[in-house]
Amino acid sequence: MTGMTVGFALCGSFCTIDKAIFEMEKLVKEGAEVIPIMSEIVQTTSTRFGDAETRLKRVEEITQKEVLKTIKDVEPIGPKGLLDLLIISPCTGNTISKIATGITDSTVTMAAKAHLRNNRPLLLSIATNDALSGSAANIGKLLNTKNVYFVPFGQDDPIKKSTSMICDFNKILPAAKAALEGKQIQPILI
Repeated sequence: MTGMTVGFALCGSFCTIDKAIFEMEKLVKEGAEVIPIMSEIVQTTSTRFGDAETRLKRVEEITQKEVLKTIKDVEPIGPKGLLDLLIISPCTGNTISKIATGITDSTVTMAAKAHLRNNRPLLLSIATNDALSGSAANIGKLLNTKNVYFVPFGQDDPIKKSTSMICDFNKILPAAKAALEGKQIQPILI
């Protein structure tokens, strides 16, 4: 990953954010320059899974970069061609649906739109309770969208959460390397 500039956007699947940040740290250790991006919700919401301000500081310490927090902050990603790869992790059903339908009303969705205009890879690391219900059609649409790749994902609790799916966070790094080569890591469904 040395020499690669990777945007890493965090969305509000709060129970998985620590796993995503751990993988962000791996990218930095692999030599990538990581540009952190946070959704408005992740920037400001403290939950039983962590304090918002502590999370923000941790990400800035890991990346040695200030978090991009607004639509205005991320808009230059497109015209300036700032990223080789953009990873959205965790990527919620809400974000998946917005990207699939072209809605750019948040920091993360604008980052995705700006990045995709450069025909560069977008890697989605899904974590959503409605993957096999409300978000299923949009996941399907993005599976067939040029320059969009997925970290392998599967059901996390088919009995108690029958429509929920989550990626294998440990596969973010190999999926990122494959996406940079224009390839989808297989199998996509686990």
